[in-house]
Amino acid sequence: MALHYNHLFISLFFSSFILFLPNIYTLSTVSISDSSNSNQTLICVLQQQQQPQNKQKHSNLNCSTFPPSTTINLEVNPNVSYSQIVGGNGFLCALTSSSSNSSNSILGCWRFSNSSNSTIVPFKRIYHGSFIEDIDSGNSHVCGLVKANNGLRVECWQWKSFSSFNLSLNFSSIAVGENFVCGIVENGKGNSVTCEGSNKEVVGNEPKNGGNYSVIEAGSNHVCVISSDGGLDCWGDVVGEKPKGRFIGLALGEKRSCALGYDGLVQCWGLNNFTMPSRLKSAFFESIVAKKSVFCGVLASNYSLFCWGNEVFEESKNAFKVFDNVLPGPCKSRCPCGPLSDSAKLCVSPGVICKACLPIIEIPSSPPSNPPSPVVGNSSKSSTWSGKMVAFLVIGCVGCISLLLVLSYFLFRHCKDLGCKSRVHDSGRLDDPDPETESEPPRGIPILEKRLSHVISMGNGGTLLEEFSLQKLIQATNNFSEQNKIGVGSFGSVYHGKLEEEGIEVAIKRAELSSTSISSAHFGVARKQEDQDNAFVNELESLSRLHHKNLVKLLGFYEDKHERILVYEYMNNGSLNDHLHKFQTSNIMSWSVRIKVALDAARGIEYLHRYATPSIIHRDIKSSNILLDSKCVAKVSDFGLSLIGPEDEESHLSLLGAGTVGYMDPEYYRLQHLTTKSDVYSFGVVLLELLSGYKAIHKNENGVPRNVVDFMVPFIVQDEIHRVLDPKLPPPTPFEIEGVAFVGYLACDCVRLEGRDRPNMSHVVSSLEKALEACLAEPILCGSNSTTTVSSYE
Repeated sequence: MALHYNHLFISLFFSSFILFLPNIYTLSTVSISDSSNSNQTLICVLQQQQQPQNKQKHSNLNCSTFPPSTTINLEVNPNVSYSQIVGGNGFLCALTSSSSNSSNSILGCWRFSNSSNSTIVPFKRIYHGSFIEDIDSGNSHVCGLVKANNGLRVECWQWKSFSSFNLSLNFSSIAVGENFVCGIVENGKGNSVTCEGSNKEVVGNEPKNGGNYSVIEAGSNHVCVISSDGGLDCWGDVVGEKPKGRFIGLALGEKRSCALGYDGLVQCWGLNNFTMPSRLKSAFFESIVAKKSVFCGVLASNYSLFCWGNEVFEESKNAFKVFDNVLPGPCKSRCPCGPLSDSAKLCVSPGVICKACLPIIEIPSSPPSNPPSPVVGNSSKSSTWSGKMVAFLVIGCVGCISLLLVLSYFLFRHCKDLGCKSRVHDSGRLDDPDPETESEPPRGIPILEKRLSHVISMGNGGTLLEEFSLQKLIQATNNFSEQNKIGVGSFGSVYHGKLEEEGIEVAIKRAELSSTSISSAHFGVARKQEDQDNAFVNELESLSRLHHKNLVKLLGFYEDKHERILVYEYMNNGSLNDHLHKFQTSNIMSWSVRIKVALDAARGIEYLHRYATPSIIHRDIKSSNILLDSKCVAKVSDFGLSLIGPEDEESHLSLLGAGTVGYMDPEYYRLQHLTTKSDVYSFGVVLLELLSGYKAIHKNENGVPRNVVDFMVPFIVQDEIHRVLDPKLPPPTPFEIEGVAFVGYLACDCVRLEGRDRPNMSHVVSSLEKALEACLAEPILCGSNSTTTVSSYE
């Protein structure tokens, strides 16, 4: 019985763990085709567009040739929406969108093998009949799963000899290669793999033991399957050693293969030591696809399509972005493992985009090796639940509850002693002082030393942090003179300095340590110093393991019992707050530059939420914590209040509010639930600042304090954003107004009252990229601000 419940608990643990893994989709919204009359590859994608007249969603087919030397013009009806596309040697086929209630599908193809620059390739319908559930193609053939009375039957086109094979196969999914088709066949005990065709390297060599397979994919002359536990099995003309791990997606070409792990990373193997390009080895993908030597994948962060693998790509050992905003998967009427959240919004007709069936980790309960001998004549011992067992169960439950209560009490006391109550800096405290905690002496010094010992040798992006001497920092800042002071941060003042030996300018943040004795009766002062110590170590811990072009770089530190000092790269164009509210002249006096600044900052925050391990919640996003370098590249600074975030976007940390009034998430302040969406709210306030030129909290014409959210949002939702734009900037040009309005709508989404209604930072980045693209009718020019060299590290 105990063994059974242990296994049940472990299974539940792993089941809950895999729920938070990335969602990966079957990629039939991207096709790769070869033109037989040229060394050219045609890459086509489905992208969602919205018709401005009737605001109807539309899955648009777009194609690009690589290398971009010639043009292949396809005859595409702009009023037709497509649900899936596949390609091969000299052809591209598309399946028209059908609703879940539709009983018919139309499949048509373009053949461009004899096309030239001046030829428009016509569309030819090759099928009109029963609903097609799924399609796939090899180099020469196209096959689909067609709805029939007894399930799904296989039907192929451009393959006359296929009629001699077994057409009654009831496949649940298919994979088409060179002269063969394979599929997963359901049966009463699970499923198995069956292949038909004339390719003897594949047909007849399928796994014979059967299993529980979830994914099948075919290359030119080989096939791979993924089992329900994520294991990988391949056969046919397989080159190279398959990788180890658990997988959820495949892309197979000619003697080359790539597999998508459940962690979102891609591993490749095959001919000539084929491997993933270095720039994409740490990128997270939603799905991947391949044809011959070309491999493509959709990034999880912004749905951009990158391709790699063929001779042209390999000359630079790199990958190239081909499209933005590619649909992450086809729209389906049903999903075996559930739909992607909110995916109905992406689909033209009623339907959803399916989640991948993630690996299931099973822990078998093996019987004991030596079964006990039956006991004769003692029925009480043979009973499943004896009185003694019930007593043990009750005592055990009471003991566990008591232990949990004791641990909770000590945890509460420990947190209370360490000053776990959070505070808001720059705008005063949001929580009332606790007389009991204020009257107790601080005990943070040993904890501070212990935390410092964990980060003292950590580096920024793999480079060891320098431990500067105090004398060197005193010399760099002219003994921390007021003339060198340029701002105030989370735990102290910031000074401009110059390291003479290195010949570089730096920003030096020095904690304002109190001389008040620990034995002083004013423990509130000691408590404040403890908060400063925590902010110092928070920032040291965070920045020492982070490296991103949109995060301020930490160069080193100095620490002893009297001093807490951090040294950063110097940002000589000041803070965004300075440019919006202080400087008489500014470098960000165009809408395109302002949106570029917002995009830079959003990328830095996205890195904290999505790519930092573990993830980080900044907790104090505001315009004064976004700094600009000499080229107006924006970087996020001040990690004094940052915390390690929950493992997923649905969970939260429960703690008292901290942040800056005007930027702080009202849901976090009201419910004390902190998530990454709290940073999203704060960033939405920054966007409203950028658009309006108003501070987060400012006075109206009557001198009454007003929140920029309450002021701006009603105008934006009424499509009157032009009435509240920053008057210091020229009115937006026709090219810019679309991007500016788009940023306004995005800001409104970011400052929604409930966190679940706000976008995540990856969506914010993608939206700002679109807005910037709309604005770039003229180049962005940003020079150094000659009138000021002030930099803020608030």
